[in-house]
Amino acid sequence: MRILLSNDDGYFSPGIYALATELAKVADITVVAPERDRSGASNSLTLDRPLQMRRAANGFYYVNGTPTDCVHLAVTGMLDVQPDMVISGINHGANMGDDTVYSGTVAAATEGYLLGVPALAVSLVGRSPTQFETAARLAREVVERVQRNALSEPTLLNMNVPDLPYSALLGTRVTRLGKRHRAEPAIRDTNPRGEQIFWIGPVGDAADAGEGTDFHAVAHGYVSITPLQIDLTHVAQIRGVQDWLEQ
Repeated sequence: MRILLSNDDGYFSPGIYALATELAKVADITVVAPERDRSGASNSLTLDRPLQMRRAANGFYYVNGTPTDCVHLAVTGMLDVQPDMVISGINHGANMGDDTVYSGTVAAATEGYLLGVPALAVSLVGRSPTQFETAARLAREVVERVQRNALSEPTLLNMNVPDLPYSALLGTRVTRLGKRHRAEPAIRDTNPRGEQIFWIGPVGDAADAGEGTDFHAVAHGYVSITPLQIDLTHVAQIRGVQDWLEQ
């Protein structure tokens, strides 16, 4: 089995190293990741300049672009054979609810999915998470399940893992995305030249976090796996918008 690994924290992050080390036990691994932290890059592609791909001393490839750039270049221009899976992570922090819209980790997996490859995004939930081996082991278990029972069609899965030892986890739940409250206000500041600057404010707390959501599962010690889709069409509004246009 051939797996392409990427992330949004950079090729030097402990998360991707743990993932590569664990998955190398069961698959052939190629790592193509950003040269620096690109958290929050979402599904952006770099179209205004050429990109460079270099190889680090540990064998990982890195690109001076976004997570989406990395997967796109690897699948469409670098690899001789399409990978069997694209796995992104392990992210340093949660990607639940509204986070998935902005997440570079989810975006890297999404790019694989859009190119017809089954994909998995892996995130370790916590402010300063440490249990990367736990998340890596769970990713390996997903890969082994795919090896035993191949997915019938390209699938995009978003996995969030509590920052706990493997033995402390209560199990895995298949969930839906929850929803956060509105983000905190932007933070005003002044730079050394006296010019006004802004920092993006913190994300909002969980709002829709009831049973069945990714927030609820992780908060109660379970691994959350959420199947995602890319169709943004609001089907329920099609008739209403059509009627509005005809008035």
